[in-house]
Amino acid sequence: MTSTEAAAIALQDHAALWSVGEISASEVVDSACDALVAGLDTPNLRILAACTRAEADYDVPDLLPPALAELGLALHPVGGAAGQEVAVRALARRMLAGELKPWELAFRIHRLYGHELPLTVRLAELDDEYGIFEDGDEAIAQVDAEVTAEARRLAAHPTVPAEPTDPPS
Repeated sequence: MTSTEAAAIALQDHAALWSVGEISASEVVDSACDALVAGLDTPNLRILAACTRAEADYDVPDLLPPALAELGLALHPVGGAAGQEVAVRALARRMLAGELKPWELAFRIHRLYGHELPLTVRLAELDDEYGIFEDGDEAIAQVDAEVTAEARRLAAHPTVPAEPTDPPS
């Protein structure tokens, strides 16, 4: 994967995580800056990357969709299946990159989706299992391994197709 492809995936992930409240708008701006440094360059991406931390909360909602569109990426609706899937896969990649511990991934997924999202039912069940064990219990290592395996499965698909915006004709 080229650095521009990695930067595009990272920007898409940051957009999805921001849309479900997992990260701040200023982190999206940081990701836009990283994308510019990696070689992605569009007018709206430059405008997004130029936002200050003080402006981010106000400007990201308006600037992010056109910046993503210029790159051929989409900001999926929060309540839609595609938006949920993108956010779940982004969280899984964060865990695999060492930004989250396995228990944190399971907890966040469980908090966001409970046992309702078929894609993440196993992670919600594993979060329940963490509550059974005491710190230092050997079984926790087994649950960590299962969460890591689930994260790998989820992260294996970096993107999902955009949801159709027009009804089929």
